[in-house]
Amino acid sequence: MTSFVTRLTVATALLASPLLMSAAQAQDDVVNIYSYRQPDLIKPVLDAFTEETGIPTRVLFINKGLEERVQAEAENSPVDLILSTDISRLVNAKEMGITQPVEMDELNTAIPQEYRDEENNWFGLTRRGRVIYASKDRIDTDEMDYADLADEKYRGQICIRDAQHSYNLGLFGSLIARWGEEKTEQWMEGLRENLARRPDGNDRAQAQGIYSGECDLALGNTYYVGLMLTNEKEPEQQDWANAIKIIFPTIGEHGTHVNISGMALAKHAPHPDAAKKLMSFLASDEAQHIYASQVFEYPVKEGVEPSDVVKGFGELRADDLPLSEVAANRKAASEMVDRVGLNQGPTN
Repeated sequence: MTSFVTRLTVATALLASPLLMSAAQAQDDVVNIYSYRQPDLIKPVLDAFTEETGIPTRVLFINKGLEERVQAEAENSPVDLILSTDISRLVNAKEMGITQPVEMDELNTAIPQEYRDEENNWFGLTRRGRVIYASKDRIDTDEMDYADLADEKYRGQICIRDAQHSYNLGLFGSLIARWGEEKTEQWMEGLRENLARRPDGNDRAQAQGIYSGECDLALGNTYYVGLMLTNEKEPEQQDWANAIKIIFPTIGEHGTHVNISGMALAKHAPHPDAAKKLMSFLASDEAQHIYASQVFEYPVKEGVEPSDVVKGFGELRADDLPLSEVAANRKAASEMVDRVGLNQGPTN
């Protein structure tokens, strides 16, 4: 009875899902995607895949709890491919047993070893630097270390988004790996005191904060600057982006923290062959070029150049810290954020 009730509960949940398909449709080639990535950021590349192969895709955007949903759905899950915005979530998906290994020569050839799982359960697709947005008018330096963000001379000048967001936890995890917990916690306390306000908004909002004069420095991902600079629908974002310059911070002698977006084949994928075709396409020159030119991310595939907009940011020298170490420190980073009270803002 318990098993039946469980299946009924899952089936009821699926009735509310836009991915629900009829029995006939289920026989068709299609790729069902659960995505942490915003739909507008992946639409160009998915459209290109469908145009080339005739295989449609269906995307369900989920901003939290994606892994738990797939685990709860188990063998009834409609998802074929998981798209994630962060190395920690990809590693978490593997550890929860909701992915399966994929052995494809084209993936191993296209994606460098440091950006794919050693057992081929997940693959990186793009890279993004976690950089410093700085006011062009009020910050006169072009070189900074992440450590500088805790310097008292920047008191009341820094804006960041929710410190528990995966983008920030990835950076904090890399600092723990490089500096150790004690030094990172001291740095985080200094960063908290330098905040202009409680952490709030997304990466674009941090650029807006600099434009408005609320702050002079912020943490943000590189690709958002390209998206803002080219935003015709909301041209005010061009003003935000034009108010800032990108500084590629170092970690001592190491380069800028880089995270990845990536993909994983779901353990119970109902359309594995179609999903593998999409995985192969996403690693191709064509898809990597679309990511670079329309989403302004750094391709993972060697030989595919960043866009001219991104090249204009300056040279990215990425930290070579293994991403597995970033993911391993995510929990410690999250606990540190709470312990320090970073999301509460400055104490004075």
